[in-house]
Amino acid sequence: MESNKDFHKIIQKNSEYIAKLHTIVRGTIDEEEVLMDKLIHPSKEILTKGQKVSDKVARFGGSWSFIILFAVILISWIIYNSMVPSKDQFDPFPFILMNLILSCIAAIQAPVIMMSQNRQEEKDRMRNENDYMINLKAELEIRSLHQKMDVLLEEQIKGLYETQEAQFQLIKTLNHKIDLLEKSIQSKKDGHA
Repeated sequence: MESNKDFHKIIQKNSEYIAKLHTIVRGTIDEEEVLMDKLIHPSKEILTKGQKVSDKVARFGGSWSFIILFAVILISWIIYNSMVPSKDQFDPFPFILMNLILSCIAAIQAPVIMMSQNRQEEKDRMRNENDYMINLKAELEIRSLHQKMDVLLEEQIKGLYETQEAQFQLIKTLNHKIDLLEKSIQSKKDGHA
């Protein structure tokens, strides 16, 4: 009877170890889901009107649409002012008005694009910081899991030693009972002989 209780205790301890492992794994999975949710659904960036305009100008100014449109306008400007009679030309050769407009566009467009690039650099810096924090968190999680696994393994090894000790005691008890049984059988044989 006592041996059944010992075996039930051993089975119960092993079940507790498995339950602890499941708890650790579930906790880690829950933490990962929270982290993944934050990565998949980041908080919205609040932009001012000026920032929105600078982004649109930078996006359009750095596109093929802008280059093609600008080339069409410049070629049309040059062709018109070269082909029409002198009195109808609004910007005769050497196209001083066109050069002035191009200079003004470049002077206005450059700082606007730089503002957009500066914001993009800030976004990249924040993204890099987030990546670093994610990597650091993952490293700490792995370290924590290793520590938890070490504790569980130590407990399990201790449980195995206790199980072996209980088994050894059971074997000792069985050997003692077998010895007593053999002695009793031997004494009965000696008594009959």
